[in-house]
Amino acid sequence: MKNSLLTSSVADVAAEPRESPLESKETPRVELKPPELQGNSKTILLIAVVALAAIVWAFVHFRSTSAATSGGARLATAARKDFVTTLRLTGTTAAVRARSIIVPTLEGSSLGTMVVTRIAHAGAHVQQGEVLVEFDKQAQTKDYLDKKASYMDFVDQVEVKRAAEQAAAAADETALKQAEDDLKKAELEVSKNELVSKIDAEKNQETLDEAKSTSAQLQETFKLKRQAAAADIHTLEIQRDRAKATMEYAQSNAQKMTIPSPMEGVVVLNLVFLEGRIGEVKEGDQIRAGQQFMQVVDPSDMEVRATVGEADVLKLHDGQTAQVALDAYPELKLGAALTELSPLGHTGRFSDRVRTFGATFSIRGTSPKLMPDLSAAVDLELDEVKNATVVPLECITHEKGGDFVWRKSVGGFDKHAVKIRARNDLEAVIESGLNPGDEVRDPAEGSGQ
Repeated sequence: MKNSLLTSSVADVAAEPRESPLESKETPRVELKPPELQGNSKTILLIAVVALAAIVWAFVHFRSTSAATSGGARLATAARKDFVTTLRLTGTTAAVRARSIIVPTLEGSSLGTMVVTRIAHAGAHVQQGEVLVEFDKQAQTKDYLDKKASYMDFVDQVEVKRAAEQAAAAADETALKQAEDDLKKAELEVSKNELVSKIDAEKNQETLDEAKSTSAQLQETFKLKRQAAAADIHTLEIQRDRAKATMEYAQSNAQKMTIPSPMEGVVVLNLVFLEGRIGEVKEGDQIRAGQQFMQVVDPSDMEVRATVGEADVLKLHDGQTAQVALDAYPELKLGAALTELSPLGHTGRFSDRVRTFGATFSIRGTSPKLMPDLSAAVDLELDEVKNATVVPLECITHEKGGDFVWRKSVGGFDKHAVKIRARNDLEAVIESGLNPGDEVRDPAEGSGQ
């Protein structure tokens, strides 16, 4: 009855002619609805509110049901693929054959720094003997010329002294010979004393004694003069030799101002401290003696020197293959092999209890971009499983009884035991308990248990 009445009322309202706005303004009219019609409008409003509430409740219920069914989790599908377990190490590149270039230390010089006047640029390919760097050598050249002049002066003095000694020795030998002749003559005259008068005999004897004394004195002074002359010459020779040594030092210092390449290779400039800044050496810089500022390396034979944690050192073995990637050139990939593993561990930087081991990987192949002192990542293949069933590692729950996954089923998710064969930081290989294509969820993103 109410429905028919409501229908007729709605039809009557729809059948009423509508007035234009102009007419309504000109002739305002107030319509009074019957009490029965007003009650039906409230019923319609109530029904609309109830219907809207039902729609909202159904939507919320559907969302909550879906969340309860899926656990609010992110789903993952078990995939079949080749699984590789890798270990990543970090290190720096280095040349197997390399020679360091050091600022020379000058003999007998107090110079602490030297000025670079010429230097090969980084990356230049040089031959053995080719000039790598030149320092300002004016002071050393001048010092060499001064020392050479001093040396030549002593050489001349020695020659003059020797010539004078030879002349003096010749004169002394002449005098000694004359004294010996006088002695023989006096002896001959004495032998005639029996035939001459007593006075002449006494004169002959005095002449003989005088000749003997003169001869003996000349022989003694001759030895002393030769020894004194030899001592003077030796003193000059010592001074000459010292001057020669200082000249050779100065000459060596001048030669050290030019450094040739000790081998064929590529120039690598090291970062050094220069006048309040850190950088590569360039022309005009002052650099300290004994400082290593350059290397000549053979880029055809390079290696990576990495560190291995004590937890991973037993996973490595001699000849193990790896792949090297350079941080500066991520697109460059090179093969490598483990050639050396240190048997002794070193204390870590953060703890004395943590040990690290040195490992050397020989790089197979070469590239113009491959230079020393580049940071590198070394990836080693520890294990490989062909056609493995793989799921994300976060989808596996480890409990006391073993490993489990939440596998999707018709009514939601079921807790299912699995056996893991291998794993890495991101994925795990399921040996049994799960098939490729099965959907599992991350247990940390929903309850649903």
